[in-house]
Amino acid sequence: MLESLGPLTGSPWIYAVVALSVLLDVFLPVLPSGVLVITAATAAAAGSTAGVSAGGVHREVPSLLVLLLCAATASVLGDLFAYRLARRGGARFDRAIARSRRLTRAQERLGIALGRGGGALVVVARFAPAGRSVVSLGAGAAQRKIKEFLPWSALAGLIWAGYSVGLGWFGGQWLGASWIGAAVSVLALFGAGLLAAYVMRRPERSGRPAA
Repeated sequence: MLESLGPLTGSPWIYAVVALSVLLDVFLPVLPSGVLVITAATAAAAGSTAGVSAGGVHREVPSLLVLLLCAATASVLGDLFAYRLARRGGARFDRAIARSRRLTRAQERLGIALGRGGGALVVVARFAPAGRSVVSLGAGAAQRKIKEFLPWSALAGLIWAGYSVGLGWFGGQWLGASWIGAAVSVLALFGAGLLAAYVMRRPERSGRPAA
């Protein structure tokens, strides 16, 4: 993985690619934005330990701070775009939401959470598969105020970006710039996603009456 992306991770274009991937995966959750962030961070860790290439020429490596800021900013912008789209969607979009049980439930739960001043659901959903899409669209369709949603979206983007960059960095430090290091970091990201999905579903299940 790192070998095939080597020229890209050594170029400033990596920041644009990461930002675009994170921005769009609110609509296309299949995009491997987290994997890309981890790969770039792993390259940064490996480059910082190597210092120079085999030929003695200094090799550019991604800046962890810039990488984190790009990923976090793109995450918030993507959330806001989905939020605005759903908020302005009108009756047609409301009918589309109503046809999806997942979106309807998320909309109800998110409305309750934000109304109580607690948007931890937004942070948890950022790690769950497609959770970011469901929450952002649900907040917009529920006509939640931007001041209720934006701070939690920003916190979620920052935590997710920091976690992804941290995984890549420590994986590269401990295991080197190899597919093993990247794979371990990606598995840790997927593990966090499965845990987040479980947490999101748990209150819903516990609230059902026993058979």
